[in-house]
Amino acid sequence: MRALILMFFLFSLPSHAVIETYHFSNEQQRALYDELVRELRCVVCQNQNLIDSNAPLAQDLRQQIYQMVQHEQADKETVIKFMTQRYGDFVLYKPPLQPNTVLLWFAPLLMLLLGVVMVVRFVRQTQKVSHD
Repeated sequence: MRALILMFFLFSLPSHAVIETYHFSNEQQRALYDELVRELRCVVCQNQNLIDSNAPLAQDLRQQIYQMVQHEQADKETVIKFMTQRYGDFVLYKPPLQPNTVLLWFAPLLMLLLGVVMVVRFVRQTQKVSHD
């Protein structure tokens, strides 16, 4: 009985997945759409691009990108400008280096340097204590 219930759930899960199919006029539009949904971040999810997110907002953003690429013939810069005006630089996986993003760009390096300094100090103190 348990196996039957387990099989029911395993086979029913894929039926709930949303599969979006968009039809493009040409392959360049499809490639642009694919590039954009991989480069732009879902602003609701934690560190997921639009293609990986099932959040309702991500679905809306994918639809918006499709509309812009297919019907408005928008290029990459136009779509990215629209998204950043609406959602800020957070929507970009690679935000531009600006005064408000300096910490974002250099925080990993600062944390690494801080870790190295702490390890060096710890090793020196350990060696000093062992020699005394």
